[in-house]
Amino acid sequence: MNRTLMFDSPFLLGFEHTRNLIERAAKAASESYPPYNVEETGMGQVRITLAVAGFSPDQLQVTVEDNQLIVAGRKDADPKSAEEKAFLHRGIAARGFIRTFVLADGMEVDQAILEHGLLHIDVVRPEPARLVKRIPIRTAG
Repeated sequence: MNRTLMFDSPFLLGFEHTRNLIERAAKAASESYPPYNVEETGMGQVRITLAVAGFSPDQLQVTVEDNQLIVAGRKDADPKSAEEKAFLHRGIAARGFIRTFVLADGMEVDQAILEHGLLHIDVVRPEPARLVKRIPIRTAG
């Protein structure tokens, strides 16, 4: 947590947003379930793929809040199956999760596709609209 102390310096004023971004990214990096890939698919396009085998579309939720992509998986406990099954080895996780990604300014989630146990989330950075502003010239004097 030395980075946090750096932002507590009285000489760094107004960097709260940067501090929050670093803390959110560090927290997101510490999460390990479910596993995921991030690949560049084109100019300004990124695909995030999460391994969510066993989750149906209605058990998954993808939201964006304050430049933070949040992917949540909800698994309802099935007490009947837990009682009837005697696992010799249980290596497939059957728990809910919340995975977060910090998006850069201007990045937008284009679509989310669930395919063969993989959740693909396409994130794009749209071309900024060219803004031309004409400044009127006034005369003085």
